[in-house]
Amino acid sequence: MTDGRTMQAIAVRPGVVGSVHAQQVRRPVLEDVRDGTGVLVRVLRCGVDGTDKEIASGEYGCSPEGDDFLIIGHESLGIVEAVGPNVHDPELQPGSLVVATVRRPGASIYDQIGLQDFTLDETYYERGIYLLHGFLAEAYVDSARFIVPLPTELRSVGVLLEPLSVSEKGVNQAYEIQRRMKIWRPERAAVVGAGTIGLLAALVLRLRGLDVTVLSRRPGPYLKSELVEAIEARYVSTSSTSIAEAAGKFGPWDLIFEATGAAGPVFEAADALGKNGVLVQSSITSGDGSLEVPGDRINRQFVLGNKVMVGTVNASRDDFLRGVDDMVKAEAFFPGWLGRLLTTPIQGLGDPEAVISHLMEDREAIKVFVDLEQPRHG
Repeated sequence: MTDGRTMQAIAVRPGVVGSVHAQQVRRPVLEDVRDGTGVLVRVLRCGVDGTDKEIASGEYGCSPEGDDFLIIGHESLGIVEAVGPNVHDPELQPGSLVVATVRRPGASIYDQIGLQDFTLDETYYERGIYLLHGFLAEAYVDSARFIVPLPTELRSVGVLLEPLSVSEKGVNQAYEIQRRMKIWRPERAAVVGAGTIGLLAALVLRLRGLDVTVLSRRPGPYLKSELVEAIEARYVSTSSTSIAEAAGKFGPWDLIFEATGAAGPVFEAADALGKNGVLVQSSITSGDGSLEVPGDRINRQFVLGNKVMVGTVNASRDDFLRGVDDMVKAEAFFPGWLGRLLTTPIQGLGDPEAVISHLMEDREAIKVFVDLEQPRHG
């Protein structure tokens, strides 16, 4: 039970395998943000993903200074309960539906201009991941600079905004890079990997009018292949068709978004990229494994074909704002599609182990999320 000054959260002890647990913590207050720009948010939903699974497995994560635990969860959806005296945005007032960004500024020049996702710092600050507590709790407080308002019609799907922002950033970076081409007009794209990020990348590309092929190992039909086809893209199983073979049938690909979590498909995608194309790599692979790849051929093709490979991590506030716009479009063009990604709700904070076990064991899950919202009556 909480007493009004404390609240419940789900946390881990970073570096300790299987340490996910319920944690009583101090309830945040507006004064925690000292410049008067604080926003107190009651959490409605919090998504969990592969990052949370890896933190729970002891692979990485870091507690805030002074604590021996880390509140996990970086995919938030909440409702504003109060704002500080220096918050004047009419869209950030009590009752506003909001999502918080994840990374916070450090010391580099990029951090100082609002591009902390491009930080040069070796030490970085991410809610629920590194040196800052996350959102898998009853409430949080943060500066209005890091809070993004959502229209009320996105309440049922707003918890997807943070993962969508990752896809938005990757696709936007490809377009920014290709401004060098003056008249780059991509027509065909591939997404390698059909997890949440991959599916959302496919959505972003379809909303931009591209012909999209999504490649993943598992043969269809199943929910992910059906979701791909529901946005008028095609699904290809790499268990029967290689990336190179798919490129021959459905390419050349002007843009490839890689989101598999494995190193091998990165280089297969690089080998299959079309001339003047961009390969966006979003996977963070662990371990120190090695691969044999056709390095000379890939190098030659990249040089002679003016190709680009770029890594993308995290997202800026602008990426979140683009995500809001695309969520509204998605609800108009593909009604109900976003909601179908929310496969695995967990009610409340009472069963911390269930949060991680669904990530570990549920093969059919796309988006696992904790629902903290009280039923509405009337």
